[in-house]
Amino acid sequence: MGFVKEFKEFAVKGNVLDLAVGVIIGGAFGKIVTSMVDDIITPAILNPALKAINAENLSQLVIPGTAIKYGNFLSSAISFIVIAFCLFILIKGANKLKRDEPKEAAPAGPSSTDQLLMEIRDELKKK
Repeated sequence: MGFVKEFKEFAVKGNVLDLAVGVIIGGAFGKIVTSMVDDIITPAILNPALKAINAENLSQLVIPGTAIKYGNFLSSAISFIVIAFCLFILIKGANKLKRDEPKEAAPAGPSSTDQLLMEIRDELKKK
């Protein structure tokens, strides 16, 4: 029974639950980012750029006489750069939304000199 109790305590700790939620959300977010790159950015930006340099299908680029497909590597590297840039823009926007508007500071009280002068004024008014 001690083993089950320990496991229960471990499984319901806040950190474990937060991690589980993070992994699930991360997987779903990964699909969104992959779809954005594959379905929006690649056809709109990457394909025209590749056509301009006559390299429409990167996966077919190989070193002649070898089995080295450097085109696949280039494709993966370009995808990484595009995904990293998209995530940067997305996180930058999210951080901008999270920032609190700077609140106006409460007016500072009178300085010690001003306080002393006000006390002198009040004493003079009494006389």
